Amino acid sequence: MKSDCFMSVVRRFDAMRALWMALLLVSSLFTPGCAAPSIPDLDGDGIADVDDTDDDGDGWNDSVEEECLTDPLDEISVPSDADDDGECDEMDDDVDGDGLPNEWEEERGLDPLDAEDTLVCHGMSEYCLRSYDNFTFSETHNGYSTVEDGILIGVNHKTGLLAQWDGGIRAFMLDSHHRTYENTTGVDVRFCHSTGQFFHPCQFGEVDAFEWLRTLGSLMNNSSGDVVTILLENYVPAEHLEYLFETTGLLDRTYVHTLGEAWPSIGDLVLTGKNLVVFWEQSQNDEYPWIHDFLVFSWTTDYAESNPEDMECDVYRGDGTQPVWHLNNWLTSAFGLPDPVRARDVNDYDALLERALLCWEEIGDRPTFIAVDYWEDGEVTNVTITLNKMSHWSDEVPAHP
Repeated sequence: MKSDCFMSVVRRFDAMRALWMALLLVSSLFTPGCAAPSIPDLDGDGIADVDDTDDDGDGWNDSVEEECLTDPLDEISVPSDADDDGECDEMDDDVDGDGLPNEWEEERGLDPLDAEDTLVCHGMSEYCLRSYDNFTFSETHNGYSTVEDGILIGVNHKTGLLAQWDGGIRAFMLDSHHRTYENTTGVDVRFCHSTGQFFHPCQFGEVDAFEWLRTLGSLMNNSSGDVVTILLENYVPAEHLEYLFETTGLLDRTYVHTLGEAWPSIGDLVLTGKNLVVFWEQSQNDEYPWIHDFLVFSWTTDYAESNPEDMECDVYRGDGTQPVWHLNNWLTSAFGLPDPVRARDVNDYDALLERALLCWEEIGDRPTFIAVDYWEDGEVTNVTITLNKMSHWSDEVPAHP
């Protein structure tokens, strides 16, 4: 009996101990410091920090913050991004977002942190980085020989310099003569179009070269970031040309290139104030280094063909190894004069773009100039806009401007 009583007591004690242990366990679950540890989630977004790419919830990836030298665990410590392009200033090659690299700006005295302190070339900052030979300029063949300028025979265009400039023309082929056989001093230089051996070139119209170049200078003064090119078919002494350019204020703008050296960027030509490049169809004269022999410093395709199918990309004159070249794109009529009827066909956007791309592929260098007659008919300037948006002839062709 005593044994049974004792065993009964023991069983009751074990039951109470088990109950007590159970109560103790339940109690421990609600006692601070005893609960299971919570999963870290710094920004409380429901994503564990171990899986969260933005621990502090500041909108910047943790690894990006580390590269940008900010704290990925501190929502107040965020990268600076001056141009709001999603790339922190620490890693951004163009902090102010003006299209010009920071280092390029610093080297030229521009503020890479100020988008207002910038340079735009031919409508886009990015073009300032292009070398002169890696840009395509619209060019007018005999740009002075227009109806508007009073030329009677051998007209090449309807409108004169102002309209051409407003339309985007930045390269001009000009013919320089003395105004008569008797008047042959420096002040007598005119732009005239020869129509044959029986008449003086200025017989059927002349353009005052001084007035024309002064107007060009004024247009250049009122337009920032443009580089202009002149190609002269010249019949006057070099000293008369120098007098002409000095008198009209353009001589100080002229750039002098050293054969064999790389052409400078468009931006550097603009920033140095040497944004006028002059060529002539004569041998190089070292006394006048600013007038470049275009057969040495560049080359040209054939010109004034009778039919569109005769137009090719081959070197006709000049040094075909040079990267600067003229794609001549005009036809001659049965009378040996500029053809106003078929100009629209060869200047058509699709036709001219196709030819330019074909020649770019064949030559390996983009055409530096596309020269046309009757620039108003067709879309030469739109073609050059399209070409300049491309880095290589095989790029996808952008939409029509």
